[in-house]
Amino acid sequence: MIIGVPKEVKDHESRVGITPAGVKSLVDAGHKVLVETKAGELSALPDEEYQSAGAEIVGSAHNVWGLADMVVKVKEPVEKEYQFFREGLVLFTYLHLAPVPKLTDELLAKKVTGVAYETIRDKTGALPLLTPMSEVAGRLSVQVGAAYLQIEHGGRGLLLGGVPGVPPGNVCIIGGGIVGTNAAKIALGMGAKVTIVDLNLNRLRELDDIFGGRVHTLASNTYNVARAAAEADLLIGGVLIPGAAAPKIVTRAMVEKMKKGAVVVDVAIDQGGCIETAKPTTHSDPSYLVNGVVHYCVTNMPAAVPNTSTFALTNATFPYVMRIAQLGVQGAIKADPGIAEGVNTYNGALTYKAVADSQGKPWKSITALV
Repeated sequence: MIIGVPKEVKDHESRVGITPAGVKSLVDAGHKVLVETKAGELSALPDEEYQSAGAEIVGSAHNVWGLADMVVKVKEPVEKEYQFFREGLVLFTYLHLAPVPKLTDELLAKKVTGVAYETIRDKTGALPLLTPMSEVAGRLSVQVGAAYLQIEHGGRGLLLGGVPGVPPGNVCIIGGGIVGTNAAKIALGMGAKVTIVDLNLNRLRELDDIFGGRVHTLASNTYNVARAAAEADLLIGGVLIPGAAAPKIVTRAMVEKMKKGAVVVDVAIDQGGCIETAKPTTHSDPSYLVNGVVHYCVTNMPAAVPNTSTFALTNATFPYVMRIAQLGVQGAIKADPGIAEGVNTYNGALTYKAVADSQGKPWKSITALV
């Protein structure tokens, strides 16, 4: 199989889909790997390392997409990449289709097989390719939030951990999953007062045990969420429904009652955001104000730390890249139910129910198509 690794073109997206170590494994297995020049440069992976590993360095994205049987990326394609779609192409990347019907339509029209990192499941039912970036984004959300609480970013001028004689800041985390747990670790490490809100009482019990009672846990309902948001200096959104648009847990009315200069970081923005006032932003223009509340809603947060993020992501994704390369996409779908769960589009059909429901489109089960 010919595997293509283009340079990412989303704003300040500095990660890369395969490392030189992955290239070597693919080449040793008899596959050909095309890497667009400088694709790994911002992750501290120069072309020379890819060449040494056996990759062919290609000068343009057009050639990478045009010659590859499977394209391995990090982020969902942006509009200028839609021209490269073609029938029979396998695209393996984060897709986050629910809030992007235009991308969905393009993949369907060109009959691209779109395999989404975020919906692949392992044997335990977990989301192994979403986990590493959720870990990074969760930890980064507190670092970013602490910075945006500084007065020069429009924040309250508050030191998250406080100092002796001055109380710490209040961090409220909506969602007790991977993002929320990792955010709590960093917030506690900074000395903040941390509250995690979740609908699942068993998960709240687990979190209470994990953190030894140092985190305040709160059952999710509109009253509790509104009160926690009003008290928060930093509000982090970390709600996930796999493949579907995120529910709006924090309403505009709740945001209006937050402290002036408080900060919102909505990590769920890739799936539309779980805070009603959140809208996608970029690393070039990351924040905006709503009623005096600073909002940071960058859709590719882990790109701020590409060296860490690239290795964390490819540690998880590469075994699936190899499986698809070795078996072909149809063979991999038949052999691995987890990969089948990852298929969102196939031969012109939408094959992931949560995306179909979010966009009001019909869908077909992938098992009925291969």
